[in-house]
Amino acid sequence: QVRLVESGGGLVQAGKSLTLACAASGGTFSTWVMGWYRQAPGKQREVVAGIIEAGRTTYADFVKGRFIISRDNAKRTVYLQMDSLKPEDTAVYYCNAYDVKEVRNYWGQGIQVTVSS
Repeated sequence: QVRLVESGGGLVQAGKSLTLACAASGGTFSTWVMGWYRQAPGKQREVVAGIIEAGRTTYADFVKGRFIISRDNAKRTVYLQMDSLKPEDTAVYYCNAYDVKEVRNYWGQGIQVTVSS
């Protein structure tokens, strides 16, 4: 039973920082591709950042230089450090795990991030 639980969201002012965490239970976390997605009201879900099991990271252009994704396999947790937040970063952020072996995606419940101007 794979479960992903996000934490760390909330309301912050523009220019400030938040760090999201996604704790995973079940499955072989260390072999998963992990990612963060977000969805703003009325918008499509979009990928924010990804990190493969070997540690290589990718970022959407709109967060490059501001967000950092990392993982701690011992803690079975992936993080998203968000700096220099902008109002347009306001969205529900979702943790995603992709199990290549089982060709299966797992999703967290989502967590709200609101950035005030």
